[in-house]
Amino acid sequence: MSNESVNSGAAKAVRSRYSEVQSAARFPVKLPIHLKSQAGESDTESDNISANGVHFHHDVDMPIGSTVDFTISLPAEVVGADADVKVECRGRVVRSNEHEGRRGVGVVIDEYRFERR
Repeated sequence: MSNESVNSGAAKAVRSRYSEVQSAARFPVKLPIHLKSQAGESDTESDNISANGVHFHHDVDMPIGSTVDFTISLPAEVVGADADVKVECRGRVVRSNEHEGRRGVGVVIDEYRFERR
């Protein structure tokens, strides 16, 4: 098999995964997010969440393909717990754009785990 075939297959897999991320139902849920990336740490809020990822606004440029660690806080009253539930995630930036002076970032979630107390 030639390198071209291998690269073409890899590119198709990435496009397929991106299509899968894009096609998942999105829910307009505003949840607090704590970000840790190459640019440092900061806090923001989700614009929408799907089974595959999250979209939020962020002032710092996050290049497509870059890795980001983040924690999503699920409010105690929503999940029926005594305290907020934290979901620690690792993902990759798959979309970054600017619209009307605000930078939107789409991140696919590659790994997640619920924080235990």
